[in-house]
Amino acid sequence: MKRFIKIIIPVIVTAVIFFSCQKEPPLPFYSNGMAPVFSSSATTIAPGPADSNSVAVVFSWTNPHYATDSNTVKYMIQIDSSGGKFDRPDTITIMGRRNDTIIAKDLNALLVSWGYSFGVSYNVPVRLVSSYANNNEQYISNVITLKVTPYVVPPKVAPPASGELFLVGDATVGGWNNPVPVPTQQFEQIDSVTYGGVFELSKGKQYLMLPVNGDWSQKYAVSDNSVSGLSAGGSFSYYKSGGQNFPAPDSTGLYKIMVDFQHGTFTVTPYKQVLPDSLFITGDAFSDAWANPVPATQMLTRINSCQFELTTPLLGGKQYLLLPVNGSWSNKFSVQDNSVAGLSAGGAFGYNLPANFPGPAAGGTYKILVNFLNYTFSVMAQ
Repeated sequence: MKRFIKIIIPVIVTAVIFFSCQKEPPLPFYSNGMAPVFSSSATTIAPGPADSNSVAVVFSWTNPHYATDSNTVKYMIQIDSSGGKFDRPDTITIMGRRNDTIIAKDLNALLVSWGYSFGVSYNVPVRLVSSYANNNEQYISNVITLKVTPYVVPPKVAPPASGELFLVGDATVGGWNNPVPVPTQQFEQIDSVTYGGVFELSKGKQYLMLPVNGDWSQKYAVSDNSVSGLSAGGSFSYYKSGGQNFPAPDSTGLYKIMVDFQHGTFTVTPYKQVLPDSLFITGDAFSDAWANPVPATQMLTRINSCQFELTTPLLGGKQYLLLPVNGSWSNKFSVQDNSVAGLSAGGAFGYNLPANFPGPAAGGTYKILVNFLNYTFSVMAQ
């Protein structure tokens, strides 16, 4: 036995040495891929409702030449709504294939979800990101800018044919009197399917929305006003009979009401800013300079619950302020910084901010529109 052990041990040692010295074959080397070239079948896309099921655009791209089966390569089409920053792009993921199509209704739904207005053209950057299936070795393609225009899909609730919407009810200042007092109980038409307004509402009361002032034969109402939380918003419908009144909030005050006919929904939120009853304009942009009180020609006209307008001559390169009370300097509507580029044509304003509005560079006749729904203004040459 001892002799056997003496023989076998050297054999084992020799085998171990032999196999440990065997040279392994070299590991395979995979070369890097390359950024794909991204292209589209169209760059201007403006389909209509009749085209909703048609292909809006076809994307295609070159092979990034990864050292793997091409069927396992991952591609992500990134569609951006942040002006080309691609901070939070909407993404379509494709495996293996080097093309993809988008149907018009899917593209339109995406644009509408971003809050884009119907019938308005927007620039939308799109790019492709390729990688292995596990997201390793990502390559980013060139960026394509699509010029796209959302189209109106049939809204869930038919909007007013007149383009006007009014508020009535014991929750309002005018009560159930119909016709209602205008312009204070008239909504602003923001677009064809969206309306907004700022109104004084009394707690525990109710209201309706009317497409025609003075007419009780049609209305917008809710199906059940006992639904919890409905005073802050929910669903509504069009009625010729039936339906229930909207419930007012639990506290009396100013409220911003937004009405979305596209989705058949409304929201009611407290309005925490200042809404004037009247609005006047003064400044050296006028021939009487900083006169206060101002003449009647410098009183803006209220056109609904939240907008005022005035068409007036302005001197070039001057400034002005908006006043809630004629003859008083106690309060004003003004801007934060009148050196902001383009502000003479419009922008944001506030209450008792430090700077005057900058007037247009050239003198002429201008239409000034002031919107207290979102505290913005515009100045347009006439």
